Amino acid sequence: MTIPRDQLLESLKAGKYSFDVVVLGGGITGAGVAREAAASGLRTLLVEQMDFAWGTSSRSSKMVHGGLRYLGSGQYRLARDAVRERQRLMAEAPGLIQPLRFVMPHFRRQFPGPRVFQLLLAVYDRIAKFRSRRLLTPAETMHWVPGLTAEHLIGASVFSDAVTDDARLVQRIIAEARRDGALCLNYTKALEVLRTEGKAAGVRLHPEEFDAPFDLPCPLVINATGAWADRLQTPSTDRAALNIRPLRGSHLVLPWSRLPVSCSVSLLHPDDKRPVFAFPWEGTTVLGTTDLDHSEDLDVEPRISGDEVNYLLKISNRLFPSSNISKEDILSTWAGVRPIVTDGTSKDPSSENREHEFREDRGLISIAGGKLTTFRLIAREALVRGLGENANRLRDTNLPVFTPEPDIARPAALTHLTWNRLKGYYGPDLASMLASSPLEEVFVDGKSSGLLWAELHWACKEEDVQHLDDLLLRRTRLGLITPDAARSLLPEIRRQCQSVLGWDDKRWEREESRYLGIRNRAYTLPGEEPGHVR
Repeated sequence: MTIPRDQLLESLKAGKYSFDVVVLGGGITGAGVAREAAASGLRTLLVEQMDFAWGTSSRSSKMVHGGLRYLGSGQYRLARDAVRERQRLMAEAPGLIQPLRFVMPHFRRQFPGPRVFQLLLAVYDRIAKFRSRRLLTPAETMHWVPGLTAEHLIGASVFSDAVTDDARLVQRIIAEARRDGALCLNYTKALEVLRTEGKAAGVRLHPEEFDAPFDLPCPLVINATGAWADRLQTPSTDRAALNIRPLRGSHLVLPWSRLPVSCSVSLLHPDDKRPVFAFPWEGTTVLGTTDLDHSEDLDVEPRISGDEVNYLLKISNRLFPSSNISKEDILSTWAGVRPIVTDGTSKDPSSENREHEFREDRGLISIAGGKLTTFRLIAREALVRGLGENANRLRDTNLPVFTPEPDIARPAALTHLTWNRLKGYYGPDLASMLASSPLEEVFVDGKSSGLLWAELHWACKEEDVQHLDDLLLRRTRLGLITPDAARSLLPEIRRQCQSVLGWDDKRWEREESRYLGIRNRAYTLPGEEPGHVR
């Protein structure tokens, strides 16, 4: 049972807990560190300044992949590690990490041609130790991808990777960390790393509810705050701080009926030769991503720019001219900031190295860069560096990240597809989640959203929902995948969830206003008039 938030905060402030490690940052990397630390018997605290996965880890491209482009650019180690971790994740958490076929169409006199690409895929398959590649004829390609342009089409390469809901992946890992004793808090900002004689000695924390911060002692601090990592560094004179180059990647969410793809379709954008994907996700089709410098305030939710919208629509109409996708079709958008570590020599964002880097500073381990897929390896390396000669305390690397779900029968009311997703999302908590509410589906405009009201009840009760946007943008994706940003659902959500959250009417009304404001500012097209929700 999770300790009530107010009780936990007061206990921390009063010094009733001691810790071996404090992890700063509740995205995929921080969650992975907390999971490995707690499973190894370390007394672990995780804090996140906003909501869990609020930053990059709820706004990624959702791909659990080996990074074929990184293999093509010579980053073999990164691709190798990611492919192996992808295979491991699919085996441990089916339903959460789902296999997805990728199709790369080949056009006459356009790079990469089928021969070069198939050679690259042969290496990719060799790393994964199974063959997924296939070369399609033009006719087969049109069968796989209806509506694809046939102009100059000479075939397509097919291969396998995987896709996930990144915010749910973080939530599942946090649940696993808690099962092993980790304490995890969102909306708790780390203001400063405290030091004694130059060594890390703890952190100064400021929870959202408190008027003033308090100090928490701890000998090891792991800074996994991503794009914010450079803020907490106080490096030694002989070691430079992490130099973060924030790069924004933006996406469009379209009704699946307007762009019905059953696999991920990729093409190099004619403007910059960067790969762009159209792929199925949560009953919609997602189009992304961009890659450009993000110079805005990192504490303000990033949003897509008008140029990025046009960039993505250009490639969609190049690939699917008969669909004639326009701005009026767009359900929502999202933009995430990648925490790329740079040496300052590369002018092209897409040429920057995507591998993770560390900085060690007398008990403070700072991490940035890396891929969602390799979070476990990054977490373990951070702990090895932090523990030093005590690194043998870490659990065996072959032990699983995820605890299997209970062996219970599928309820007759649930489809096999929904059941598979629920097992992946909730794992050992599946039975408890199902018992939290009658198994009724959430319907939007008479159509099933694929969600259960029990999932919203469970999130409100057990998954640290502090604000309505936590529930509608990260615990579920209703705010992104519904035609009106879930506005028409708000009365029923209030009826079902207000008492579970313990909010009075004034609080609920404030939360609705906050959610709609965030949704309008950060998850819709730029230039929409105030109050409009697409």
